[in-house]
Amino acid sequence: MDENQHPVRAQDRHAPVMLQACVDLLAPALAGPGSVYVDATLGMGGHASAVLAACPHSRLIGIDRDTAALELARERLAQEGFADRIDLVHATYDAIPEVLAERGLTASAVMMDLGLSSFQIDTSERGFSYAADAPLDMRMDPASGGPTAADLLRDLDEKELARILREYGDERFAPRIARRIVAERAEHPLERSGELVDLLDRAIPAASRAHGGHPAKRSFQALRIAVNDELAILARAIDGALDSVGVGGRVVVESYHSGEDRLVKTALARRTRSSAPPDLPFELEEHKPTFAALTRGALQADEAERESNARSASVRLRAAERLRPAH
Repeated sequence: MDENQHPVRAQDRHAPVMLQACVDLLAPALAGPGSVYVDATLGMGGHASAVLAACPHSRLIGIDRDTAALELARERLAQEGFADRIDLVHATYDAIPEVLAERGLTASAVMMDLGLSSFQIDTSERGFSYAADAPLDMRMDPASGGPTAADLLRDLDEKELARILREYGDERFAPRIARRIVAERAEHPLERSGELVDLLDRAIPAASRAHGGHPAKRSFQALRIAVNDELAILARAIDGALDSVGVGGRVVVESYHSGEDRLVKTALARRTRSSAPPDLPFELEEHKPTFAALTRGALQADEAERESNARSASVRLRAAERLRPAH
């Protein structure tokens, strides 16, 4: 079937992870007239659609760095009757404070669903997926320029390649893979995902390939994170989101990688604990935490969702609510 003749709707291509839990956490902050919901990783609008339906007084500021995803979300949300309640912005999600300042707004709630969207995985020519042979691009915003995954594989030295694979992909065979990449590129550059999959299949021992999912999964994840500078952007974005919500405002974040979750956990911990020195006999007002955690640790998807939606298997959901203004 020609997809151009029978396009698949955005709502049919993506199952939002832990959707009801996210709506339940966000909705109390979006009950009032004029409330502002920032979906900082809009994707195809799955979470945004559910929040707008559940919170009829809210308006959406939707941010995404992927222009193709923005257009899909715009079409979807308009079809669902939300066109007059949405403002979609092409930006990375660390731009939350600037996007709000330009509009003179304070956020009532902010949502971040991190990592790769179903749209990006399904767009095989972008090179995100190890399941389809395509150019090794992996840029979430190809129009912005910047190095591709193929560029990194060609230009980085063996030590840096190993670091990226280890830190961003939790790849135990990172040094071995990095050596193989350097040796192979001396003969010809690695430019297609199929070539990288073949290399990884040869580099990872057979006993390890038999367990833990596809052997290319961790390396593809690591390269994608490096190409898009995802952890550095997240470190700025989580603080920007927390700074942008007013009293009673909420921030909800879904992470899928240990590095992501560690950054989110650390940022929330700073805001939800007292800054009083331990030897003070009582806590002064200025030392009281500015946020309260809304989740005990990180929430995970239940077994039924993990079985029906593979993307939910690794999710960690954390949320917090602003208690008082910052000093």
